[in-house]
Amino acid sequence: MYREASKIIGIGKSNADLVSMLSPNRDDESNQKMKVVFVVGVGGLDKTTLAKAVYDKLKSLFGYGAFVPVGQDPVLKKVFRDILIDLHKDKYTDLKYTMLDERQLINELHDFLRTKRYFIIIDDIWEPQTWERIKLALVENNHGSRTITTTRKFQVANEADEVYKLQTLSHDNSKRLFYMRLFGHEDKCPNNHQDELSSAILKKCGGIPLAIITMASLLLGKSRENWIEVCNSPGFYQDKDERHMENTTHILSLSYYDLPSHLKTCLLYLSVFPEDSLIDRDSLIWKWIAEGFVEKKPGRGLFEVGEQYFHDLINRSMIQGVYSKVYGIKYCRVHDMVLDLIVSM
Repeated sequence: MYREASKIIGIGKSNADLVSMLSPNRDDESNQKMKVVFVVGVGGLDKTTLAKAVYDKLKSLFGYGAFVPVGQDPVLKKVFRDILIDLHKDKYTDLKYTMLDERQLINELHDFLRTKRYFIIIDDIWEPQTWERIKLALVENNHGSRTITTTRKFQVANEADEVYKLQTLSHDNSKRLFYMRLFGHEDKCPNNHQDELSSAILKKCGGIPLAIITMASLLLGKSRENWIEVCNSPGFYQDKDERHMENTTHILSLSYYDLPSHLKTCLLYLSVFPEDSLIDRDSLIWKWIAEGFVEKKPGRGLFEVGEQYFHDLINRSMIQGVYSKVYGIKYCRVHDMVLDLIVSM
């Protein structure tokens, strides 16, 4: 989500398509109406990444903007307050707004948006009734406002102005992403790995970026024999769209079982955080230490060892590091499919 769009493999066409659908044209009267575009695709397909890239590209054309995650079990009072804070941080971080109920927050959004030209991203909606309640807060004011909503369910997008079905990565882009994660470049496998073996593994990933990155992280530094073993493992589904999610979940579980025991414990601990949480790195490491999960090592402090655990989980693509230009990786997030996996564990 936080990477520059130019560094994201395979996003170019989808980015251009969405920008074209959303770009306001002041000369076209019909374009002054608020437009809602749904981005629909299976889990792990980088809908959030795409929406963020489009948001970053177009937000300067609008007076006000917000990018708010919703998730599987949303607290709508928090969702509405998050939208308000993104729209006007100085005003709505005031503690008095935490006292408002859902109806009052919707009224506050109506009052604020009534005369504004805005661009709002509502990310990761799971149920139609959730969208029905959120859209009550969005004002149609004929100022050319735009909304992107991402979801993995077509029934959520039933009455949308426009629906954009996000496609899986092409085989070529899948290879580029796979090789970039494994070898640091997009060209080809080194001599000790055959292209046909890579193609077989990528076929199992089904063009799902999360699956490709996770599989590459699993295979990083392993022998060709290990690659063959993964290729022949049971439980994969191929060539059926409805199986993509099961396929990705299976790949994630392979990566979980490949973790050393101390990293499994630290990863499972992340199940205590709510979906879409921004988790502070230092606080998390101290919690691991307090629970006794971090091993003592000669000549190294406990926090230093815990920091290595944190970066190991990022390098294995089990958690997602959040970058800051000032602090480096200061926070992390857990992808909702990884969270589902560790909660079930």
